[in-house]
Amino acid sequence: MFHAIPALFAQGAVPWLAVWVLVGLVLAVIIAVLVYNYFWTWLWAYMASADVSPLSLIGMDFRRVDKKLIVQGKIMAVQAGINVDNRDGVTTRRLEAHYLAGGNVPNVIKAIIAAHRADIDLDFDRAAAIDLAGRDVLDAVQTSVYPKVIDCPDPKRSQRTTLSAIAKNGVELKVRARVTVRTNIEQLIGGATEETIIARVGEGIITAIGSSDSHLQVMENPDRISKAVLERGLDAQTAFEIVSIDIADIDVGQNIGARLQADQAEADTRVARAKAEERRALATAREQEMKAQVARNRAGVVLAEAEVPLAMAAAFREGNLAAK
Repeated sequence: MFHAIPALFAQGAVPWLAVWVLVGLVLAVIIAVLVYNYFWTWLWAYMASADVSPLSLIGMDFRRVDKKLIVQGKIMAVQAGINVDNRDGVTTRRLEAHYLAGGNVPNVIKAIIAAHRADIDLDFDRAAAIDLAGRDVLDAVQTSVYPKVIDCPDPKRSQRTTLSAIAKNGVELKVRARVTVRTNIEQLIGGATEETIIARVGEGIITAIGSSDSHLQVMENPDRISKAVLERGLDAQTAFEIVSIDIADIDVGQNIGARLQADQAEADTRVARAKAEERRALATAREQEMKAQVARNRAGVVLAEAEVPLAMAAAFREGNLAAK
């Protein structure tokens, strides 16, 4: 059938006008599809000076990238004055790569904008790396600008509401602290989380109270605990920087030292009683041994006394004993 088409054209059976109309319709459909799918998105980016080419939009569809999301992120970056240079800026290709890697493009752009407004050094590569590492980069930037407070101990993570520490005089103190931290962008990837901060601060508070001679010293100057804990550099290798440690509440608990001394005295009394009972038992046993020895000695005496008459009789018989 198709090999007959040139012959029909040669014979003038197919009007040229109809062919051109058909071609025009096909082109119109293609243009309409392109306008519907890409023109308005490109125009949106063009009017915002986002520098997104139509070919990039077509390529995004082939790469299964949400083009509206990428264009929106690029527009947000441009309008916020973020660097969009092709070498180290927020480029379309970098946004696509982060999207294909499973990253949260809007969150990263918002974090970069927030860091730019707060004069924090955060480029796209670092923000994308933080996002792909599973950290909320926007929350990290916001925490760096507006420090947050962590309870120590945290009632959400532990059933305990206070830390228990004992001073050198044996008095227990129940302490509740509040730690103000801000994000350390440099240590955010690979740095320890809030749980480590809480654990380290709790350990430092217990150590500081335990090194105090009396609980009264701690009650009089709670800030000495904060200073002692801060001097230890507990935020090393963590994703946060400790701004301050405030002792929110201190309660006096039990006198553990007195109770331990009482328990020790009771134990010593029991030991002394046991030793006395042991000595009494030994003395009783020795007494019985001595009584037995006396009985044996008396028996020996009786036996010796019984042999005297026998010896005298034998002496009479043998004539060795003369009568006087």
